[in-house]
Amino acid sequence: MIHIVFEEANKTVLEQAIAMEATLAGTVICIKDDYAVGPLGAIYETEGYQARKDWWKRALEHSPYIQQLDLVDDKLTVHQLIKQLEEDGASEVWIWMGQNAHDVCGYYWLMSQLKDFAGRIQVLYLNNLPFFNEKGNIFYPTYLHEIQPKEFIKAKKLARPITLSEFEVDPDEWKKICNENNLVRYLEGGKKIVGKDVDFYDKYILSQINAEPQKITKVISNTLNKMPVKTGDVFLVWRIKELAAINRLVIQGDWEKGWKDIHVQSQTATN
Repeated sequence: MIHIVFEEANKTVLEQAIAMEATLAGTVICIKDDYAVGPLGAIYETEGYQARKDWWKRALEHSPYIQQLDLVDDKLTVHQLIKQLEEDGASEVWIWMGQNAHDVCGYYWLMSQLKDFAGRIQVLYLNNLPFFNEKGNIFYPTYLHEIQPKEFIKAKKLARPITLSEFEVDPDEWKKICNENNLVRYLEGGKKIVGKDVDFYDKYILSQINAEPQKITKVISNTLNKMPVKTGDVFLVWRIKELAAINRLVIQGDWEKGWKDIHVQSQTATN
């Protein structure tokens, strides 16, 4: 069995669940890119793939994760997955996703390449489903890594094959999303992804910035805590840079020293 998730944190918790339950035994593969943000035009072509990689290179500049750019090769991951499925006719894939745009966009990107293996691709979409947290209270997780490992054992009962109809309809929906090529994608419900303008998260960023200079790390932490719909810290810092470039914000510090040296304040504070 091959399990696929879309964040390293999800991989960690699923591997803990596998250690508890022999029927889940198998390898866990992580699709590392966050397809909920950034350009998607011609994503399966060399030109589109390179354009996306170049965008991530700019977004990751000066971040603590800059070295990760060379570690993300989802095309190679899928190539190796397909090769394994071709060589082992009995192998089966389980795609795990939570109710968030990151996972659902990753699902669309991946499953659109696996139609030849219909019947062997299972999906476990944990949307609008209750689980018990560490205190024994019921909650509705957005991300897989919010779920306790032992709860995954119950969740395995939700596995179902991706239908032939889905293999026809979902890639077309994904193609439409890619052609629209918005830089932000939002999950409205179910598997419905809608494109949003690049400034979609700006109001949350700006609500945490005032006349007093603050460390950018504090701004990002506060923004993520207040946002009802999450995105990555790299995207938020990229947006802060973009807002500063159009004089909406003021940035102080040396980017070459990394995020820890950067302070940000509202533009009105310097007028």
